[in-house]
Amino acid sequence: MDSRVNDEGNSIRRRRKCVACDKRFTTYETAELHMPQVVKQNGTREEFNREKLRLSFTRALHKRPVPTEYVDRALDHIVQKMLSLGEREVPARDLGESVMQELKLMDKVAYIRFASVYRSFSDVDDFNNVIRDL
Repeated sequence: MDSRVNDEGNSIRRRRKCVACDKRFTTYETAELHMPQVVKQNGTREEFNREKLRLSFTRALHKRPVPTEYVDRALDHIVQKMLSLGEREVPARDLGESVMQELKLMDKVAYIRFASVYRSFSDVDDFNNVIRDL
């Protein structure tokens, strides 16, 4: 009878009519999406863990004035990006780079904090190089 895509574009609402009794009813259809596995630098694989990714943001943003909604949006953006690739596996390095991109837009201090750990800064020059690139 009638089909509509929801606001987020990830499900379809359909109005239907029973052929036996003529009653109308609504169904919702969503695609079953599977997150790719994360391939770590040592070659091991693990299931994607959104909360682990959230923890990365939380540590970098500790005592920074960034609302939780911004982190949620950044996480949604990273998840959508991963799903849109259509790959079964994604390197952990790509996830780290995605976190860095989101933090760079969100909060420069948090970006530098995350970069210092993620890229294993060894001296002040490493910090200066990242700051210069901002």
